[in-house]
Amino acid sequence: MKHSANKPLLRIDQIHVVIAAVNALRGFSLDIYEGQMLSLTGRNGAGKTSLMRTIMGHLKPVQGLIEWNGTSLIQMPLHKRAAEGIGYMPEDRGLVPELSVEENILLPIWVSRTLVADERLELVYRVLPELKGMRDRKALLLSGGQQKLVAMARALAVGTKLLLLDEPFEGIAPALAQRLSEVIAGLRGSRLSVLITQSESNHAEGLTDLDVVIERGANQSQAKGKV
Repeated sequence: MKHSANKPLLRIDQIHVVIAAVNALRGFSLDIYEGQMLSLTGRNGAGKTSLMRTIMGHLKPVQGLIEWNGTSLIQMPLHKRAAEGIGYMPEDRGLVPELSVEENILLPIWVSRTLVADERLELVYRVLPELKGMRDRKALLLSGGQQKLVAMARALAVGTKLLLLDEPFEGIAPALAQRLSEVIAGLRGSRLSVLITQSESNHAEGLTDLDVVIERGANQSQAKGKV
């Protein structure tokens, strides 16, 4: 996949992030292009979640640039990410326990003025039909694996341009990991860009165009994936 003539959808350039006096990110850089699927691999504590949280605006870089379609993402209010088409699946799932499956999926849609709830729900239930039967069930009654699916659905509901999936395969049964892989693979060929973080590279093998390795908050290496 060649992108040299195109501008990146998301440009991260030499960002430094400090959390409680610890350097979580140290000059990390990454370009994500439209339709590209990337994996970010690194051991626990390498800075993967810190990068995701920085993109989403929960953490502020002390140095460096993050540009979204050529404009500063650092200055953008947190709630604007959903409106810009950025969907986020946090590692801890981040569901509201007392809300139903469908209400959890709809949460980020409610802050967007451009998305039509019925249309996005139709897409989500087409991609993840198993969720339709549990749409009225409260999130607290779901298994950990089912909660992962709901978190994936919520990200997909607003992620019209970019999906950020933080450790989607972590702590789930092999059958569910396979199911998530199928869902992600089904997104290939669209204009949607996907960034997956993982502790081990084998989970996303064959899914991504590029595997970037992060170590101690900095770029370690990158290799082309299987396309």
